[in-house]
Amino acid sequence: MTSKKLYLVNGPNLNLLGKREPDTYGKSRLEDVVRLVQNTAEEKGYDVIHFQSNHEGDLVDCIQKAGEEAEGIILNPAAYTHTSVAIRDAISAIAPPVIEVHISNVHRRESFRHQSFTAPVCDGQVVGFGVDGYRLATLGLIERIEEGRNKNE
Repeated sequence: MTSKKLYLVNGPNLNLLGKREPDTYGKSRLEDVVRLVQNTAEEKGYDVIHFQSNHEGDLVDCIQKAGEEAEGIILNPAAYTHTSVAIRDAISAIAPPVIEVHISNVHRRESFRHQSFTAPVCDGQVVGFGVDGYRLATLGLIERIEEGRNKNE
């Protein structure tokens, strides 16, 4: 059993992966994403705690809890990316690094999706690689953790 912990936090409608707009988000289900992150993290000696909610306050609570328990967070705030000052403030309030992930390339979509409230307070952002972006985010996060870098550096 490993002792290093990562949180995987997914926002609204990601529970519908595989069903919702498969031309945009692909056919993988959320369970597939969780398994991908767990397998990737496990190879590097990390455990993963997954949380998904359609409710902003629940996501804030989870980020705050992860800030106390985890080495880092992989976060897909989904629609809250473009609207949530509360999630942005939760990220700003914690020390562990946070990597923002988006399955689609948000910069090639509607103009309102081009603005991320959360990206400026995250350590990195992965967009447009489909669900494989979660694997890339996991590897990048672990590298950042092991190099001892965080968003304050």
